[in-house]
Amino acid sequence: MAKTASNDSSIKRSTRRWAWLFMGPVISAFCIGFVWPFFQGIYLSFCKFRLTSDATFIGVDNYQAALTDASFQHSFWYTALTAVVSLVLINILAFTVAYVLTQKIKGANLFRTVFFMPNLIGGIVLGYIWSMIFDGILAAYSTSILLETSYGFWGLIILLCWQQIGYMMIIYIAGLQAVPEDMLEAAKIDGASKWQTLFRVIIPNVMPSITICMFLSLTNGFKLFDQNLALTGGLPYIIQADGSTINTTEMLALNIYNTFYTAGAGSRGVAQAKAVVFFLLVAGLGLAQLAYTRRREVQQ
Repeated sequence: MAKTASNDSSIKRSTRRWAWLFMGPVISAFCIGFVWPFFQGIYLSFCKFRLTSDATFIGVDNYQAALTDASFQHSFWYTALTAVVSLVLINILAFTVAYVLTQKIKGANLFRTVFFMPNLIGGIVLGYIWSMIFDGILAAYSTSILLETSYGFWGLIILLCWQQIGYMMIIYIAGLQAVPEDMLEAAKIDGASKWQTLFRVIIPNVMPSITICMFLSLTNGFKLFDQNLALTGGLPYIIQADGSTINTTEMLALNIYNTFYTAGAGSRGVAQAKAVVFFLLVAGLGLAQLAYTRRREVQQ
């Protein structure tokens, strides 16, 4: 008995040694590729710099400049509106498609593949494809998606829905297939209608999938960059009374990019401060949404 305990202890020690051997490179890569740049970025947000090697600490001036920047404020509200509208439409449409495709209709697997395929196309490519599609449609009205803010907004919404509905659909299908059959049978025996079964049995049991899909669609909506860059590039723009310009379809990520690369080297610290604010915003909203929807999940 003592010999067996000794062997178990030896195996555990050996396992711990091998675990560190395999986990060491992963942890090192994570620290080098994420942790160090993350904290360096926070430090640079308090600095004025052209290159990281010549950073000069200036305190909270960059944050004051970022938060009072009219273009950043506009991008925030524009991004928030885009994220909320896309979140609602993507999840309603994805759930509807998933529900229909789990009703044992013919060709369900083919439809799943077709709906999922747009998610495999890169955002830049999607942006240029839809830019040509929208300009082709709007050519009949002698205008362009780049000349009207509302066209750019709904263009982004349509692009987001077309790209993400298929991905969210797969998650919803997994959730729908996990709904206990005995609950559905009990609802049927009790005389519940299809709508009552949907809202009182199916949706409460699919809440884990709703939590995931809402988190993904919310954060993807706020982080949108490549589609925004390719579809509208932030255009059209308006000129402020002070001579500054605001790109009316520019989202937060694109605003940060333009501040860093096109507003001059002196604005890079401001762009970094905007990036930190952007991170805190997306992280805070994502965590709040997760906490809110998880409280409504049904424990099976």
